[in-house]
Amino acid sequence: MSKTVLVPIADGTEEIEAVATIDVLRRAGALVTVASVGKSQVTASRGVNLVADQLISACVHETYDLIALPGGIPGSEHLRDSRELTQILKDQKEKGGYIAAICAAPAVILGHHGLIDSAAVTCHPFFAHQLDGHEVRESPVVKDGTLITSRGAGTALQFALTLVEILYGREKAEAVADAMVTTFS
Repeated sequence: MSKTVLVPIADGTEEIEAVATIDVLRRAGALVTVASVGKSQVTASRGVNLVADQLISACVHETYDLIALPGGIPGSEHLRDSRELTQILKDQKEKGGYIAAICAAPAVILGHHGLIDSAAVTCHPFFAHQLDGHEVRESPVVKDGTLITSRGAGTALQFALTLVEILYGREKAEAVADAMVTTFS
């Protein structure tokens, strides 16, 4: 059975983090919805244009197995400031669903809205000070309960494969990695 995933984007989203997550999860068979908190086409942090499947307003009453937040500045700030996305994230947390965030997103979005209950977390080193009170690790990916966090663009592939493992199991994550001629540790 296909799993459902929401990947929100905004102007200034880090493109490697967004596209790697979307691509790898789709390779695994997930039904990924890319939803913009602004206009349907956004300009990512390095000037790459990304086109959303829909606007975030269409996602408010949907249910997802996983919500994966890419980082980037000012992308994470735009995601943080979306009332609709904030409500979706609060609903996801309340029901015990998976939330994943990479780079600036763990601190700028989840930390800002008080959505981190787990002790262990990681993020881009530049934003670690915003996660006082949490055990900030230097690991590429940290899983703690239903929260999965990662450090940045350089860890995006490992992050995405970890999300595949969580949704579909280790064997599927390894198969996707093999087909991409990479490893999953």
